[in-house]
Amino acid sequence: MNKYLKYGIMGAIAVALSAILFKSSPQESVQKLPRSYEEIIRSGILRAVTEYNSISFHVQEDTINGLHYELLQAFAKEKGLKAEITPEMSIQKRTEGLQDGTYDILANNVLISSDRKDSLLFTHPILLSRQVLVQRKPQDENDSTYIKSLLGLANQTVHIVKGSPSVFRIRNLSNEIGDTIYIKEIERYGQEQLLAMVASKDIDYAICDESIALAAVHNLPELDIETAISFSQFYSWGVHKENSVLLDSLNVWLENYKKTPAFEQLIKKYTLN
Repeated sequence: MNKYLKYGIMGAIAVALSAILFKSSPQESVQKLPRSYEEIIRSGILRAVTEYNSISFHVQEDTINGLHYELLQAFAKEKGLKAEITPEMSIQKRTEGLQDGTYDILANNVLISSDRKDSLLFTHPILLSRQVLVQRKPQDENDSTYIKSLLGLANQTVHIVKGSPSVFRIRNLSNEIGDTIYIKEIERYGQEQLLAMVASKDIDYAICDESIALAAVHNLPELDIETAISFSQFYSWGVHKENSVLLDSLNVWLENYKKTPAFEQLIKKYTLN
């Protein structure tokens, strides 16, 4: 089996198994309104949704790892809660689950952007990252598929996870260079699957968070992720716009936890910074 196809299949299987492992029990009725912080405390369960990737949440052998997974566990332990964490690849489903009360926290790399402030409250920043172009390293100096500057994206097609804020950046970039950049939004896969698809030559170009690309590229050495398409930006967690008490609790905890050696070790462990 092609190693990149295997990479994608293993990720899909792990997501399915993890979703089964962490889904709510049949006895629990999921609210269709966001739970208040008081209701979360009374229930003893904190429900969070994240993305399955090397940064947020992943299964390695029989162990669950991930920066956001470990942060959620630390917060829940501090508050005397059980963290119930669901990996979900679809940005739309993660957002809808937060809005309808299925989840209390959107706990992956959520870009702090003005267009999202109408529907989300953002915690204090957790990571600083940027969006990068993912392509294959040139085979030789005449490799026509290799893009040396952003101007080379003119009339090319880039693949982006559906619902990603990168779509807006590419549209703006298209205006900046004065030419068309075609966008294909991918619904079934996450960013790491797009990385594998570029490596296996199924697609030529993708856009990905640099933190995720850096975590995966050591297994995919044929990839080039040196071309940034955005400035460095802050990423945080999100909660429902009506859940300001939960937001305050998270922010107070983050403010203190980010000063600890434990947080510094987590950042070094998962982001290679």
